[in-house]
Amino acid sequence: MAAGFDISALNKAQREAVMTLDGPVLILAGAGTGKTRTVTCRMSALLENGVASKNILAVTFTNKAAAEMRERVMEMVGKKRGKDLTVCTFHSLCVRILRRDIESVGYKKNFNIMAGGDQTGIIRQLIVRKGGAREKLKPAEVMSEISKAKNAELPLTGIEDDLIAEIAVAYQNELRAQNSIDFDDLLLLGEKILRENQAARDYWRDLFRYVTVDEFQDTNSLQMRLIQKLVGEPYNICVVGDDDQSIYGWRGADTANILQFERFFPNPHVIRLEENYRSTEAVLKVANSLIKHNTGRREKQLRPTIMGGDLVRLVTMPGDDEEAEWIVQEIVAQREEGKTLEDFAILFRTNGQIRKMENALREEKIPYRMVGAQSFYDRKEVRDVLGYVQLLADPEKDIALLRVLNTPPRGIGQNTTMLALDYSRDHDCSVWKTLIDEGFLADLSTRATGAIAKFVQQVEDHQRMLVDGKAAAEVLDSWLREMDFLPWLMTQCKTDKERDARNEAVSQTIGDVKVATQKGKSLQEFLDKTALDADKNDDDLDKKSGVTLITLHASKGLEYPIVFLVGLEEGILPHKRSQEEGTQDEERRLLYVGITRAKQRLTMTYCSTRVKYGKKEACEPSSFLPELDHDWIDEEDYDDLMGAEASDDDLRSFFSGIHSALE
Repeated sequence: MAAGFDISALNKAQREAVMTLDGPVLILAGAGTGKTRTVTCRMSALLENGVASKNILAVTFTNKAAAEMRERVMEMVGKKRGKDLTVCTFHSLCVRILRRDIESVGYKKNFNIMAGGDQTGIIRQLIVRKGGAREKLKPAEVMSEISKAKNAELPLTGIEDDLIAEIAVAYQNELRAQNSIDFDDLLLLGEKILRENQAARDYWRDLFRYVTVDEFQDTNSLQMRLIQKLVGEPYNICVVGDDDQSIYGWRGADTANILQFERFFPNPHVIRLEENYRSTEAVLKVANSLIKHNTGRREKQLRPTIMGGDLVRLVTMPGDDEEAEWIVQEIVAQREEGKTLEDFAILFRTNGQIRKMENALREEKIPYRMVGAQSFYDRKEVRDVLGYVQLLADPEKDIALLRVLNTPPRGIGQNTTMLALDYSRDHDCSVWKTLIDEGFLADLSTRATGAIAKFVQQVEDHQRMLVDGKAAAEVLDSWLREMDFLPWLMTQCKTDKERDARNEAVSQTIGDVKVATQKGKSLQEFLDKTALDADKNDDDLDKKSGVTLITLHASKGLEYPIVFLVGLEEGILPHKRSQEEGTQDEERRLLYVGITRAKQRLTMTYCSTRVKYGKKEACEPSSFLPELDHDWIDEEDYDDLMGAEASDDDLRSFFSGIHSALE
């Protein structure tokens, strides 16, 4: 076998998972049990056993996870053997399906993917148009309801709130008019093509003969049906996941997919990975004692390979000010033992808990990194530059054209733009075709026709440069310079810091175009990838430094030597909504995920009072605390810790100091 693929280094269950290649396979991989290593070894084993790389597909949930998985397999089998391997997200897979067959579901082949700021912009306009602004309706609320309805495959007219339903229908009509689809449509239409189009289904099944699905507990019912359509007999599908870490029910994840896998694919080979290589025995004993209280789960128990370890600390705090200050002082003290800031993570259930922790870290001048920053490809200046890239690739994409038609201002005002949009709808053609249509231009002022003619000429000139063989990044750069795009952008900035950030973002986008085209990608392929990269799951923590502040949901899949898990109070964890919605099992899984992030030390805290909406309120300890195995927990009280008697070493040091002073 190739260098790097060493089956002897795997434990018995991992070896079984790697060598069971045919038919349906369900790998139940507990936290810290070497799941990624097992999956990548299994894909390498497929290649070693003669399966062509082009016939292997692995699907996961984030671009980052997909890239890492692909890289690991390449390291094991070599780039040449693995070069045609497909490792991607569900959305990326559906882009491929749609680029080939979207015409069969009534769209034109040159469809546009609506993401980020463009999507928000359309919904914001519709909110104003439909009177939602008076009710202070936010775009995020509307987008959430649309997404829920689409993923549950319910009609948008069925959304409970009549105003949101009206906006949702108008939004979908707007997308359709612009030959655009959003992220949820990618999955809906991908599944529809495979369900209704026998030829397409046969093509993809013949291409992807071995399918692996990672993080299977996070799939929803639509993704499950997509997988079923994609995988035909003899059902060479391997799914990997852990029902104990299913924490995205609010986003539509359906635990039935993993709990009832046998219902979808007959007689699967079920393998349990239970040996944990991450956490100490103490951490795992506490985690196991908690999760066993969930009913209807797949039976499994994490077994430690690191025996003993510090007891898990459970500290009672008088209030959230003391909680934040004490944790920061703990970090300061443990750094003196040689720990780095990146060793520490503070995990919390809700964003409301974070402000005091941030303030306390700032007071001590301790750098920290927060998960959930704005996506690079969602920044306005980047979306504007990408609009120009889209015009170079295909000017008939209405959304991109409308975005940059008067950016920077070039004398094509809003009235002219609306006239062009209405004309294009009435004549069933693109806005670009409208701008070169004599019938449309005849009704405009001389000034407007002159501005449009100049814009059309620019687009055609720069497209010609591409055809003549000039590099796409050079063409884009020269076009932006010709329009004074950067000087105009700088006038929008209030500070030097903002100017530098925006300038750098434009340069980086041009650089991304250069790298992508040098690698042989077309401009449209580059644009598809950037639309998918707007996925918020891919915050790159590795590029930032400091203590990590992270929500429990975002922490899944990560690990830290020292973890502080804050706010174990009734109403926070479990969240107060969980009692109304009957989702306390999911809250218990969320706490389980938090506990199993810790490698060496875990400290959990709860407060007697917490400031909520500006008022101090009494808190009850979490109802999950009595479920924990207290043999592995050291219970402490803040007041006792702060008033603790000095140790012998402290006293010796104190008297030594006095002695020195007297001398």
